[in-house]
Amino acid sequence: MPTGERGPRRVTVVPGGPVLVEGPVELCTPEGELVRSDRFLVAVCACRRSKRFPFCDTSHRKRVRTQADDGS
Repeated sequence: MPTGERGPRRVTVVPGGPVLVEGPVELCTPEGELVRSDRFLVAVCACRRSKRFPFCDTSHRKRVRTQADDGS
């Protein structure tokens, strides 16, 4: 992915929530699909509950993560 003249992107990991990336971004899904967002700040799903995966739709707020969910 070309970055052009812009410096490094800022990525913020939100505990229990999404990964926030300064946009625009291109994401490659596990299935190999390339998806793009032109937003200035993109919320990337980290819990895989989103119906809009790989983008966050706040589904992580609907259910509390248990030990079985996090692999412990």
